[in-house]
Amino acid sequence: MAIRVSRRRFLTTAAASAGVLAMPRLSRAADRPAVSHGVQSGDIGPDSGMIWSRADRPAQMMVEVATTETFKDARKLAPVNALPESDFTAKMLIGDLPAGQDIFYRVRFRDLSHYEIVGEPVVGRFRTAPGDRRDVSFVWGGDVAGQGYGINADDGGMFTFATMRKHNPDFLLHNGDTVYADGPITAETKLPGGQVWKNTLVVPEKAKVAETLDEFRAAHKYNLLDEHVRAFNAQVPIFGQWDDHEVTNNWSLSKQLPASYKERDITLLAARGARAFHEMYPVRVNPYEPGRVYRTLNYGPHLDVFMLDERSYRGANGPNLQEKYGPDAYFVGPEQLAWLKRALTESRATWKVIASDMPISIVVEDDAVNHKGSEAIAQGDGPPRGRELEIADLLRFIKVAGIRNTVWLTADVHYTAANYYNPDKAQFQDFEPFWEFVSGPFHAGTFGPGAMDNTFGPEVRYVKAPGPDKQNLPPSAGMQFFGHVKIEGATGQMTVTLRDRADTALWSTVLDPKMG
Repeated sequence: MAIRVSRRRFLTTAAASAGVLAMPRLSRAADRPAVSHGVQSGDIGPDSGMIWSRADRPAQMMVEVATTETFKDARKLAPVNALPESDFTAKMLIGDLPAGQDIFYRVRFRDLSHYEIVGEPVVGRFRTAPGDRRDVSFVWGGDVAGQGYGINADDGGMFTFATMRKHNPDFLLHNGDTVYADGPITAETKLPGGQVWKNTLVVPEKAKVAETLDEFRAAHKYNLLDEHVRAFNAQVPIFGQWDDHEVTNNWSLSKQLPASYKERDITLLAARGARAFHEMYPVRVNPYEPGRVYRTLNYGPHLDVFMLDERSYRGANGPNLQEKYGPDAYFVGPEQLAWLKRALTESRATWKVIASDMPISIVVEDDAVNHKGSEAIAQGDGPPRGRELEIADLLRFIKVAGIRNTVWLTADVHYTAANYYNPDKAQFQDFEPFWEFVSGPFHAGTFGPGAMDNTFGPEVRYVKAPGPDKQNLPPSAGMQFFGHVKIEGATGQMTVTLRDRADTALWSTVLDPKMG
């Protein structure tokens, strides 16, 4: 479905677009291919970055890039086709850029059959990673349009994105649940106490769980109908990873699909969900594994980000109480674990941020109703078992290799928390202390707090959650959260702040880097 949205953009003037790409004079804007869902950038490095857009019909994506918003001396790039096979989406890697520079890009679409017919431009910007030790700022979190909470204009739409944009971060670290493919968006969602949440914007494809490729695509396109999301995407690059709801709740190879699904093959659903995710997000394409999510993103001398994929290589959800490591205990899997060890060893950045789509020690059950099985890493109190064996091995490796300044950032559980891992209080003690910070949801139901597993000695230094008697709170309750990180260029100090959608600073800490 091609959904037409207003052509809002945070930067553009008539002068900026005049005379750059010649356009014929046509009587109607509908005669020209249009940008249908805004623009995005992502996976920014010191000399390059990905950009993304979508046309409303088969077209060619025309891109210009400049270092000033006037687009003086703009560089025109070779066009990229936006075809029905990719739902008219197109991605492009822009290279040969200066480090630490604001980059402005302009996207138009050209008709495939009539090259003289070119649509209106939409402008975006990003900042390349620094080559020197300048300040770095970014936000993180996850969980968008879950539990039936969609776009409600009466509540301000997906307002957390507007709040995050005010901080002018260098990028967003999106920890997953970028969509809820398994979560229908209907006109109304009933709340406890007889109240009603009204979705003022609905589309037919989101009235049911996603099963076809087009329905998975529609879940992503729905979120892009929100004006705050589009404005954010045009200004802030995204480092994206996926979790379960890009396919269905708690999916693994053992997933038993509920009756709402006519398609019963979980591997087929996962393949469709993965394809839609890669089509709709500006994730760099790995030529050796085009669908790969795990990767290293270098953002200057002070920061490397290690994006994990805790879905594609995991063993089946279940009890996961094995005492010996094997396929049933895989969470990131041996190959990804070996990559992470290698990448951490090779990193020369002050801070090594490990982006995990699921927390380490918060217990997440596969079957929360019957309290059965494991969905996340934690297996319950005691020594490492099952999936915890990978974490124990990694933490021991980090200690032995002398890798300094690792911080874990995550989402998934729909509340915010700061967890300090203390080996003196752990069942497994062969590791150096570290922090894990949890944030989200951006725009979904609020839950928690979850039970904590003592295997790795987590100390909950801060938590904000509804409590056991007030679960699945709507966004209008205000308990929508994001995290904000600032790294000071001169000292390398990292300040981590947990915030809500009203931009209230709920809790903050300053971390001094360990040198040597």
